Amino acid sequence: MKKIVWLFLVALALPLTAFANSVDFRNSGGTLTGTSAGLTLTGSILTAVNGFDGLGLIQGPNLGGVFFTTGALTSGSLQLGGVFAGGGAYQITTNGSNGLPNTMIFNGSFSGPVSWVVSDLANGTHLYTLSGEVVGTWFTGTTANAATVQLTINTGKGFFNGTTTIAGGDTNIALPTPEPASLTLFGAGLIGLAGLARRKLKLWM
Repeated sequence: MKKIVWLFLVALALPLTAFANSVDFRNSGGTLTGTSAGLTLTGSILTAVNGFDGLGLIQGPNLGGVFFTTGALTSGSLQLGGVFAGGGAYQITTNGSNGLPNTMIFNGSFSGPVSWVVSDLANGTHLYTLSGEVVGTWFTGTTANAATVQLTINTGKGFFNGTTTIAGGDTNIALPTPEPASLTLFGAGLIGLAGLARRKLKLWM
């Protein structure tokens, strides 16, 4: 009887746990360069990873790096904000620190327009925020089809003139999970197995 109860609880728990499957990456520093042909980030250091393989929050001075390029500017301007085309490349590498693998953990590209927004702060500085959706391949070979990126760039009191330093960035990668219909069928199968086991127990008693 304990096995039947256990199977039933597993069937109920599966749909609750399967959807909590994303990994968050934070980066700092690096040089952002750009022209109307696109923006490129190099030398940005990965400083925190949260949600990887059940390890919780991992922090360090250098866990790896983040690199990206966008498509060309489609509207607006480099100085006053605009929109860049998708495409390009988006890569995150980890260097084996603190339980992370030593590999390119994510390799993809921007799947749609990339927003480039400037904000004028009270102290006279200009804060640029770059954000866009990314799709690519996780290091295990699976497709991460619901990834997003948001990066904040601070240029000081001047406007972006083609090069600046990244203040900080965040990338959240949503990994694929079983479809709800598949989970329902699998859960129903487990419940069916539990019922079959219960009938067999009655025959044996």
